[in-house]
Amino acid sequence: MTITWVGQSTFLLQQGGLNILTDPVWSERASPFAFAGPRRWVPAAVDFDRLPPIDMVLISHDHYDHLDRDTVRRLAARFPAIRWHAPLGVARTLRRFGARDVFEADWWDAADTMGVTVTAIPAQHFSGRGVHNRNSTLWCGWSLRSAAHATLFAGDTALHPEFGEIASRLGPFDLAILPVGAYEPRWFMSTVHMDPADALKALEALGGPAGMRMTPGHWGTFKLTDEPMDEPPRVLREQWEAAGFPAERLWMLDHGETRSTAD
Repeated sequence: MTITWVGQSTFLLQQGGLNILTDPVWSERASPFAFAGPRRWVPAAVDFDRLPPIDMVLISHDHYDHLDRDTVRRLAARFPAIRWHAPLGVARTLRRFGARDVFEADWWDAADTMGVTVTAIPAQHFSGRGVHNRNSTLWCGWSLRSAAHATLFAGDTALHPEFGEIASRLGPFDLAILPVGAYEPRWFMSTVHMDPADALKALEALGGPAGMRMTPGHWGTFKLTDEPMDEPPRVLREQWEAAGFPAERLWMLDHGETRSTAD
């Protein structure tokens, strides 16, 4: 199993013989407009034209930094056989952008895709691509279980009480991809985004670092909130060390970095 961080919540996973993308965004802005909206601080760290054949895409929700029209169109044109997995209500948007084979899921719904069991898991967030459709579609994370490995992609979420239930139903996991950025000010963001401390609580609810690795996402790519862009990984590492967690269990990826279970 390998993981490469493209940026924000976009990861290239290679598991069970499949090439899998999470929340793919290659556009310059996380916005419905090419001329306005949050702009990348760093370019997408994997050249789109050098992607391997993509078998599966996981979408957590319909916000612009997670579901990008132009990226979906490019993927659908280049790899028309992709199996797309999305929460309830999002399939219509994906199909409008050119996706063909879409599995739309409620929380806990599962599907087998080429030997990998894909399960939608609860998240605490919100949705909407405009002022008139707020919360009209669902949001979720995803569990991937193949013959040899299990990965959790939490999507975009606050800390919530279902992480323990996820562990009991679908664990144990080899790797948990948890969001750690876009959290300030806490009085406003705490109900929709985890900070590093919340991410460690989620990890412990999932079973702790003794048996799994953690990769942080949702930071360092788009300026969405008030904390400094480089704060989330620094604070996470400090809190990880303070908790006495094994250093080798934290896969803190740089943009474009790849890790594998052989590391």
